[in-house]
Amino acid sequence: MERRIGTSEIHYVEHGTGVPLVALHGAGVDHREIEAAMEAVLPRAGYRRIYPDLPGMGYSTSGGLTGNNDVVDLLGEFIERVAEGPALVLGHSYGAYLARGVAARRPGAVLGLALVCPLAEQATTVPAPTVVRQDHDAYDDLEAEHRPGFEDYFAVRTRATARRYRDRVVPGTRLVDEAALGRIFAGWPVDLGESTFSPPSLIVAGRQDSAVGYADAVRLLDRYPRAGLAVIDGAGHALLHERPGVAAALVQDWLDRATPRER
Repeated sequence: MERRIGTSEIHYVEHGTGVPLVALHGAGVDHREIEAAMEAVLPRAGYRRIYPDLPGMGYSTSGGLTGNNDVVDLLGEFIERVAEGPALVLGHSYGAYLARGVAARRPGAVLGLALVCPLAEQATTVPAPTVVRQDHDAYDDLEAEHRPGFEDYFAVRTRATARRYRDRVVPGTRLVDEAALGRIFAGWPVDLGESTFSPPSLIVAGRQDSAVGYADAVRLLDRYPRAGLAVIDGAGHALLHERPGVAAALVQDWLDRATPRER
């Protein structure tokens, strides 16, 4: 599906009916990665799951966008028009940074916020790369050209995680508009204001995340007074793929707290 927001065309897919939940993927991929991760952990009943391609990625365009604040404004409009009311918002990595911006600038549009391996304006403390698990058959279904990217992203390297990378991460990397992202990222800082965001929230980080670390995620607690926090051992930046059982339990707890009772 497509929805025109301003001068940009936003491509998205959705599943189910019920309380709207908008999930935002990270940088350099498209909706297919977070769709695969979240469809494996979200309850199928009672939630309308909406997965947009972020501007300049997948099949979404980026006309007129000159920085991340423009992207945040676009996403706020997308949520209000497509979800047709307040929505639960979840973001991974760069998507979490944008989700924070939407919650800060349009708090009335966000029922609850979930931040997974959240990227900040800049990472301050990042652990050295660590391999949590390396199976002997991890690369059996992976092309040699894709191995460096897989190793860069995954701390848990199994045949299953390699297939997830091949099927749901690699295709999106081929659709990135590098010029558009360069233009948007040149205006990197998102205006997050100074206010706290009090609806039920969730912050999850990987203990072995060598991309954004976990220390900055912990520091977010003061901004989100109703946030649960979990730092998960045995997971890196690909936490949703590496520890899906733990992610499912944490997300379910967040949904229980954030879903309107009248449902």
